[in-house]
Amino acid sequence: MRARTLVWGVVNATPDSFSDGGRHLQAPAAVEHGLALVAQGADVVDVGGESTRPGATRPTEAEELARVLPVVAALAERGVVVSIDTMRAGVAAAALEAGATIVNDVSGGLADPEVAALVAASGATCVVGHWRGHSAGMNDLAVYDDVVAEVRAELGARLAAFEAAGARPEQLVADPGLGFAKRAEHDWALLAALPELVGSWGRVLVGASRKRFLGALLAEAGGRAGGPSSPPPPEQRDDATAAVTALAAAAGAWGVRVHAVRASADAVRVAARWAEAAA
Repeated sequence: MRARTLVWGVVNATPDSFSDGGRHLQAPAAVEHGLALVAQGADVVDVGGESTRPGATRPTEAEELARVLPVVAALAERGVVVSIDTMRAGVAAAALEAGATIVNDVSGGLADPEVAALVAASGATCVVGHWRGHSAGMNDLAVYDDVVAEVRAELGARLAAFEAAGARPEQLVADPGLGFAKRAEHDWALLAALPELVGSWGRVLVGASRKRFLGALLAEAGGRAGGPSSPPPPEQRDDATAAVTALAAAAGAWGVRVHAVRASADAVRVAARWAEAAA
């Protein structure tokens, strides 16, 4: 495992993702974007064919497969380390066959219990996310007494379920699920607890890129001089994302999942060199 935090670049082969939906729906555009992310410093390219933005409706499995498989295959053929971002075991299996080496299941195996057995049988690395329900209703599930304790317990149970299905602990990466059934205050509390979460799980992937809690923060900052401000569009949250990357890397995150790679690739290298100097 590399000493520094890994940078995951996002390729959304979807018509409706919150950040860039539709821009990379066609396979040639998605492949070109994935290669550009690698050139900018991405260690992994995470390819998804289902939007998980709040309120999104699910595509059929056939639609999801048609969106992602050509992209996964083309990137893998060029030597790119590819992750498949899916909640379906059938899609994950087909993507692994096409050359992906990592499964990123934001539902932590809850949306499709067969994912755990597939991961165990394949030996693939799997990111297990904290999740409480599908996008259409997840905002109603953002109710916690102690978000850090509850996410630790719930995600810990999902990791244990993967191990019970036969997955080895070293295959698994924990994702606290920022934005998934979380309000802004929940996301900030989980980020503040990142050293604790890393201590518990070892390998943690942080997916803060362009999310609503950053938009809300920037809206507050933008409104200081003249009253309330609207959240900036997702692409104007990349500087804030890079700041989260630097802090997450300093806190020991195994990886960060981002849309704009170059700044975060620089940030993780700065954090690694800083830690080396302090050692």
